[in-house]
Amino acid sequence: MRNHLKETENQVARLDQVFERLGRDPKGTDCPAIDGLIKEASEVTGEVEDKKVLDAAVIGSAQAIEHYEISRYGTLIAWAEELRQDNVVRLLNANLKEEKAADIKLSGLAESKINRKATTGHRTAAQRAATKRRTGTSAKRPARRKK
Repeated sequence: MRNHLKETENQVARLDQVFERLGRDPKGTDCPAIDGLIKEASEVTGEVEDKKVLDAAVIGSAQAIEHYEISRYGTLIAWAEELRQDNVVRLLNANLKEEKAADIKLSGLAESKINRKATTGHRTAAQRAATKRRTGTSAKRPARRKK
């Protein structure tokens, strides 16, 4: 968590450099998309009671935000390249690289254990239901033989 905070601080410093190199003053602005992702994350996590499922939901919400940031940096880089602002492109690419690394780290966490823990009880129930649909019998009891 502290590492991500430090990365974010470094990204803000790079963005300050971008504005400086472009001769512009940075201005804060509302972002309805991010606000919506944060609201959605809050709603989802507020609905989840099982801690194992909550961990998976938090990771999913964090990744939605990372993906948004990745797409925005991609757009900004494309514009800066079009304007031949190579000194800006390097700074934006550094931020993009960190965002992609954060996304990969979150995916690794989710795929290595969090998702499995979140679905363990649910998967068993789902497997039983799927078996019943496929065979017309319960997975707990063997099917009767016809005589």
